[in-house]
Amino acid sequence: MRRRPAAMIAAAALLSTGLAGCSGGTAPAGRPAPDAPPKATTPAPRVPPGHAPKESFAVGVRQLKLNRDGDRPLPVTLWYPARGEAGGTAERSAPAAAGRFPVVLFSHGLGGRPEDYRVLLTRWAAAGFVVAAPKFPHTGAGGDGNPLDVLNQPADVSYVLTQVLALDTRAGDPLRGRLDPERVAATGHSAGGVTTIGLFTAGRDERLDAGIVFAGTSLGVGTAFAGAAAPQLFVHGEADEVVDYAAGKAVYDAVPWPKAMLSLPKGDHGRALLSDGTALRVVADTTVEFLRWTLYGDEAAKKRLPADATRGGLATLDDHL
Repeated sequence: MRRRPAAMIAAAALLSTGLAGCSGGTAPAGRPAPDAPPKATTPAPRVPPGHAPKESFAVGVRQLKLNRDGDRPLPVTLWYPARGEAGGTAERSAPAAAGRFPVVLFSHGLGGRPEDYRVLLTRWAAAGFVVAAPKFPHTGAGGDGNPLDVLNQPADVSYVLTQVLALDTRAGDPLRGRLDPERVAATGHSAGGVTTIGLFTAGRDERLDAGIVFAGTSLGVGTAFAGAAAPQLFVHGEADEVVDYAAGKAVYDAVPWPKAMLSLPKGDHGRALLSDGTALRVVADTTVEFLRWTLYGDEAAKKRLPADATRGGLATLDDHL
């Protein structure tokens, strides 16, 4: 691991407390009073106006074996729109559907695996997105669980993005001509949320057009959001037992770009992402509409987003998009 400034090491050390697991932890804080959001620096989204696919796709799945710098193995699961009848389970190595699709990176939580989130991620793929989810060498299942390594993960994600986008021009690859390198988002849960925030702060990747942070905090990566405006959606349970709701809200408040925060009053640290149910459907529908707007430039999706977010009274939406 490369050397880091003492302040960053001290901040990262807190991760071992704040992200030590997906159960237990300190009691959640109540929702703080809303603050006036910073004004957006530029109009958003950056992509030209357009229309997201109206139909649902079948979903294919495949694996990539990547390794950054020879000592950071990063197996990547790819879910993508595929030919065939929509609504079934993901089919391994299914032929890709016709079209060019935006790319969405997803970073798992501490001790997690990409497949833990397959219900949500396959819904994104069925809506017309190629989802690339690496398993990180230290914070993934079977790793040593070192939370300090989260600070290396933004660079891992940028490396994965480069390798995935290269498939678009690789002769003979099943995704050749199917990826749109100008429409890219980063997303992540818990430690993966920290990773995602880092991609817009200290480790800013200018290829990213948008971000979604699930139950994330800025510990170790800060809130110095940099670069061109990239809309952000935060999703956080108010009963989160691992990352206090107030910690996520503080990062959200610091975002200087178009943003929204989906708050689940009864939501914990991850159940709405890991198991199918009404809460996951609200989260899935809200995130799909956000991605349709930010990556396809679909204004109709943006208009639908508040209704999807508040359907059934399971969540509230602070909307500054």
